[in-house]
Amino acid sequence: MNKPNSSDYELLQRVLKRDSKALEALYDKYSPLLFTLIKRIVKDDKLAEEVLADVFVIIWQKTNLYNFDYRNVFGWIVLLTKNKAVDTLRRKNGNVKVEYSDEFENTFIIPTIYDYNDFGFDEAVNKSEQLKSAVSKLTEAQRYVLQLAFFEGMTQSEIAAKLKIPLPTVKSKIKVALNTLKEKMNSEEV
Repeated sequence: MNKPNSSDYELLQRVLKRDSKALEALYDKYSPLLFTLIKRIVKDDKLAEEVLADVFVIIWQKTNLYNFDYRNVFGWIVLLTKNKAVDTLRRKNGNVKVEYSDEFENTFIIPTIYDYNDFGFDEAVNKSEQLKSAVSKLTEAQRYVLQLAFFEGMTQSEIAAKLKIPLPTVKSKIKVALNTLKEKMNSEEV
């Protein structure tokens, strides 16, 4: 039996060949998780449904942009979803005035995965408790800036303005928080 990320890889290869059943299989597998992520960012059920549909349209239309040298389909889909949700939130809030174009979408929405080749859906589920534990060890300020950056779609400049602190402080808080998470995740591995 193939690893889950191997079958995802095979499904994405089939999507590239215009196999709609493969896209449907990816949708069935990931839509509940992706919807939860999107809803956390956009905070609206109807908008979350629209973003989820857009994500799978992008997967269908832009699979050729996935680097098949990297077998992390799960990571690519999650980053694609997060990027699309954040972009949608920013557009809804009037923070982005540029209309969509292939150049824009390819640059900002569609992620490129270079690392974590073996990190798939099952690995993410297995590490969720470890991640919760690591996040709980961050300071309240660190958790808040990560929340603003990753789930509310704010830029570092917007965070600085909201919190009335210098931009370098925001950058430092985010960097330290991410490094702390990485250290905590690595130290808790068995």
